[in-house]
Amino acid sequence: MSPSTSTLRHDLPASGENRLLAALPPDEYARILDQAELKSLKLRDILHRAGGPLEHVYFARSGVLSRILIMLDGRAAEVSLVGNMGMVGLTAYLGADTCLTHVICQIPAEVLRVPALAFATEVRRAGRLQEIVYRYTRVVVNTTSILCACNCLHSIEERCARWILMSWDRAGTDEFPLTQEFLAVMLGVHRPSVTLVAGALQNAGLISYRHGRVTVLDRERLEEVSCECYRTIRDDFDRLLI
Repeated sequence: MSPSTSTLRHDLPASGENRLLAALPPDEYARILDQAELKSLKLRDILHRAGGPLEHVYFARSGVLSRILIMLDGRAAEVSLVGNMGMVGLTAYLGADTCLTHVICQIPAEVLRVPALAFATEVRRAGRLQEIVYRYTRVVVNTTSILCACNCLHSIEERCARWILMSWDRAGTDEFPLTQEFLAVMLGVHRPSVTLVAGALQNAGLISYRHGRVTVLDRERLEEVSCECYRTIRDDFDRLLI
């Protein structure tokens, strides 16, 4: 699928802005925008291919992007979710020129696409962007460590609740597209397990799950079902990025 592109202006509205870019001073923000393209993504659009060249980085303004690691036998699992509080292609500033993971659009999104070289050059200017990128790198490392332990120690139900909450935070909406097959990949489990867990959450009145869409009905109780990792990751984002 080919994402649509539009011309970018320096007077883009603040609503739906990427939190990393919103923290930049006007001159740094303008330099990023001079290099950027505004793109609209549909469900399952591909931004990066594993093993492919790292030519662009993406700052999400809305929607949700998913980084997926694919094993040699074809099995896959999600390694991170990215919304308007983050970006993909972070390792470009460390000199990486290939992609480790697949990156797809999980929830229809609007993103700013910036050439990887331009992004790395701006980070090396040692301005505010460098500080923000360093902070975000710490968040990504912390989140990866937490999720590694979470996937080993917590039940599928806890992880499913955590994943739905994290998607809710990044999408900014109570309802979003989600198939059982896709959720199974995200959690790294078999589809029948997802069917049982999603059914239990729906029967408990926490979510509505039908026709490939999930709606959060009771966020407070969903947090109670989720493991501690959801709150730990959320608090870490808020502490380091606000």
